[in-house]
Amino acid sequence: MSAPPDVFVIAGEESGDQLGMKLMGALRSLRPDATIRGVGGPAMTGQGLESLFPQSDIAVMGFLPVIARLPTLLRRIRETAEAIIARPPDVLVLIDSPDFTHRVAKRVRARLPDLPVVDYVSPTVWAWRPGRARAMRAYTDHVLALLPFEPAAHERLGGPACTYVGHPLVERYAELRPGLEEAARRESGTPTVLVLPGSRRSEIERLMPVFGEVVARVSTQTPVDFVLPAVSHLRGQIEQAVAGWPVKPSILLGEAEKWAAFRRARAALAASGTVTLELALSQVPMAVAYRVSRLEEAIVRALATVSTAVLPNLILGETAIPQYIQDDCTPDRLVPALLDLIGDTPVRSAQLDALRRVDTLMRLDAGETPSLRAARIVLDHIR
Repeated sequence: MSAPPDVFVIAGEESGDQLGMKLMGALRSLRPDATIRGVGGPAMTGQGLESLFPQSDIAVMGFLPVIARLPTLLRRIRETAEAIIARPPDVLVLIDSPDFTHRVAKRVRARLPDLPVVDYVSPTVWAWRPGRARAMRAYTDHVLALLPFEPAAHERLGGPACTYVGHPLVERYAELRPGLEEAARRESGTPTVLVLPGSRRSEIERLMPVFGEVVARVSTQTPVDFVLPAVSHLRGQIEQAVAGWPVKPSILLGEAEKWAAFRRARAALAASGTVTLELALSQVPMAVAYRVSRLEEAIVRALATVSTAVLPNLILGETAIPQYIQDDCTPDRLVPALLDLIGDTPVRSAQLDALRRVDTLMRLDAGETPSLRAARIVLDHIR
């Protein structure tokens, strides 16, 4: 047997911490003698990682918060790179947070040119700043992609070697998919419709008035049980917004209630984002809406290189799920779209066919999980 592998992992935010925790478990299942060190959050430290510093020091999003924390971020970049250089591992794994992790990798590559670097989660080079893909080749040896179209995107853009390892959601099929009774509930009785206005305060502010009007109008045309799974930190804002709605949805809290609602839901009115992928894997047809400020809209139009903001559409390579963005994000457009998905219509059938294809494209081989596939590639780079 080869020497015990020494793996250095950097995860810069909560989602990366969850990926890192699962990767640590998979690495140890393959190599129980592995040493794993680096930077992580509560999930990774719960698995025994001694983080160089609290993950909260670098878990910053948004332009202004980054500027306010810039001295701390720069210091942590330097300290992380110095720790790696002082005691070189066998492989360096970056997990998401490219504004932090890639800066560390550049410093390390300059001093340790032979150290393998694996990037777990591809930056969105297929949507923004495509030149990043080619630039990554200078300090990244392999990208582990969460979405099945990303390897082709990196090849097209001249990026590093890239392998689809699977999205963490594919490990949660049991929570996402309805049982026999739940599937029957989707097809009979009063339909359950999900209202999903997003997980950021700005999304709630811009979408809740529109969604409230859609809920009210749909309720006048067909009986519907509207439910709104709320993230805990936005509960107060959501409850305040819903208080003014003519028809009020049931507000659900916690993941267990959320997934139970997904399993019985017949359709969804959703903000663009990761939730559209959750709905796709749950086989719930959706009407997708989004609004940003006019300044953000101008920036997006100038820089975006894709024509859709809906992840399932990107996976399929076609606009199978309609999106109602900016001026199209109105009750007049969304009400008929949602009614088509609630009823037994050709529109609903076509979208269900598309969601089944998304499921096929994202599935992994039997017995393999994203974290296990990722761990194998990480260890291969040591060999």
